[in-house]
Amino acid sequence: MEQKQLRNFNITGFQHQLVSWFQENQRELPWRISKDPYRVWVSEIMLQQTRVETVIPYYNAFMREFPTLEALAEAEEDRILKAWEGLGYYSRVRNLQTAVREVVERYEGEVPNTREEISSLKGVGPYTAGAVLSIAYGKPEPAVDGNVMRVLSRVLLVDEDIAKASTRKLFEKILYDLVSKEDPSSFNQGLMELGALICTPTSPGCLLCPVREHCRAYDQGKQEELPIKSKKKKQTSKQMAAIVLRNERGEVMIEKRPETGLLARLWQFPNFEVTDQLSVEEQFLKVYNIQVELGEQIQKVEHAFSHLIWNITVYEGRVSGQPDGGQATRRWISIKEIEKYAFPVSHQKIIQKSLL
Repeated sequence: MEQKQLRNFNITGFQHQLVSWFQENQRELPWRISKDPYRVWVSEIMLQQTRVETVIPYYNAFMREFPTLEALAEAEEDRILKAWEGLGYYSRVRNLQTAVREVVERYEGEVPNTREEISSLKGVGPYTAGAVLSIAYGKPEPAVDGNVMRVLSRVLLVDEDIAKASTRKLFEKILYDLVSKEDPSSFNQGLMELGALICTPTSPGCLLCPVREHCRAYDQGKQEELPIKSKKKKQTSKQMAAIVLRNERGEVMIEKRPETGLLARLWQFPNFEVTDQLSVEEQFLKVYNIQVELGEQIQKVEHAFSHLIWNITVYEGRVSGQPDGGQATRRWISIKEIEKYAFPVSHQKIIQKSLL
């Protein structure tokens, strides 16, 4: 049943012009060299929440280290976290490895080619499922992300809030009718490419748009009013202290973050949220059960998450012996060893300025 948004819309003309434009103008990206489902899958997971320019070197390095499903399935978690270091949203790569292991064990190393089966894999949502099925397998499945919703909000003059799950489902229904059945791969990639290069969030390049004649928002001069998107909650700030703690041998103490939650299982320098009641030295003793001789303030680091901002003041500290405060998740390492461990971006900044 055709969606009401597609009434009197030239579906065939839109498909033809979008696909032709994409085939002639697509960027040369490393994940477009092959339609191997595993490589497409890895690229789509990396591209979530991350810019294309940032992803390219990570993707190339990741594929060199884990060229097959089996290589990723067998890898130790510390290796995959190190390969992902700096990309953020680390649950993506943990879920990817869990899902890849299931593909190896349950599907004999073949990425499933049905929406039901691929959607059952950990970390594979509706967009990733649609992208892999259409790009790797040529199936006419919708792949709806922010770029696609922005483009279709304008083309079809849809004024629903794209931050709502119900709007995403609406666009999925629309796309089942709209997607090219002859070349769903080029169609879906064309929508993404159009959103990335021309139909951008601000100042869309309508004069260069290959589907301008089909765009209802352009026809009515509303292209800059769409899409409708409700604002996210304001980020909260936390004042933090981090200690680059050295012993007499020049080793530094690092610790592994908890098994679950923000930046789970990455390594970091000792740190905590500061309060007004106690000095930094006293708070360190209370949190870590280690008596430390605190040195000068050496650095300030600000790091923003989607919901949170860390304002970290970094101090030097010295200690006798190799105390761990009774925690097996803490260890003393040399500066040379530090590159073996995966740190969040905020603590990579500490390494770059204070240790290298």
